[in-house]
Amino acid sequence: MSKGFGNIIRQAQQLQAKMLKVQEEMANRTAEASAGGGMVTAVANGKQEIVALKVEKEVVNPEDVEMLQDLIIAAVNAALKKAQEMVAEEMKKLTGGLYIPGLM
Repeated sequence: MSKGFGNIIRQAQQLQAKMLKVQEEMANRTAEASAGGGMVTAVANGKQEIVALKVEKEVVNPEDVEMLQDLIIAAVNAALKKAQEMVAEEMKKLTGGLYIPGLM
């Protein structure tokens, strides 16, 4: 194995270790989004998991369950998108903006 190839392998291993560390850190960071003027709020972590959901009692109407469902979906999707952007930004810092297929 050539010396140059060995360096490339070593650098790839170091990058992989750094990426794993960032992923672990992202699991502890959250992104929050709301819908309906703050009536429904969702919080997602960097692992793309919803970790909290808050629904104000004023929006709970048994006659209009569909609206509540729509607000929950909107808040959850927005929180997940923010969490994904948060992770992508950290990975971008790590890779120097280089796109690595399969990374995200």
